[in-house]
Amino acid sequence: MSDPSEPLGLTVHPLPQPQQALVHQRASGRWKMLAVLLICASPVLASYYLYYVARPSGGNTAYSTLIQPSVAIPQVMARALDGQEQPLRSFVGQWLLVVVDGGACGAACEQRLYLQRQLRDMTGRERDRIDKLWLVIDDAPLSPALQQALQATPGMNILRLPRAEAAAWLKPASGQRLEDHLYIVDPLGEWMMRAPVDADPAKLKNDINRLLRGSAFWDKPGFQALPDVVPAKP
Repeated sequence: MSDPSEPLGLTVHPLPQPQQALVHQRASGRWKMLAVLLICASPVLASYYLYYVARPSGGNTAYSTLIQPSVAIPQVMARALDGQEQPLRSFVGQWLLVVVDGGACGAACEQRLYLQRQLRDMTGRERDRIDKLWLVIDDAPLSPALQQALQATPGMNILRLPRAEAAAWLKPASGQRLEDHLYIVDPLGEWMMRAPVDADPAKLKNDINRLLRGSAFWDKPGFQALPDVVPAKP
């Protein structure tokens, strides 16, 4: 034991400098933000990995064209047929099958709209995870009979969007028109796949089924993404 008559020895530790504490706090905040973003993005990345990388070989290749990098739904306003404005990003949260054409909608346009309806119906109990969207890219009036038939089908949405704004988001294959394809958008609002011209419904259905299976563990009917955490691409 030490002699109680001896003075106590004190060790003086330097206080942390304010600047060092601020740098540490900022670094910690950045890591936390990165972790949140990774957690939010990981389900989508995992589903795409399962679809495009980890799936079995043996001719099981995608029929449609994968868009890399994917393209976010733009922050623009579309118009309903009654003139009411609606943000195009209000569709974030569902898989989207998108048809683009003028209001006159000839035979090829009607065929794509029928394909759109057919594909949703063919997914069976998964169909509630899919919405249909027709972007009317001019001011031509729609046929009353066609409009009535479309609006009577579940999951159908018709909006007017200027051609220039639609073309700034969606791109056709080389040598094709914007109207020639059906476009597939994921629940985070990313255009990520383009169907071939005059697509085979059975082959396209296989692509959609694989997307639905690959995203089943994170995408549910009515799922709403978190646009404030996973921002749209500029």
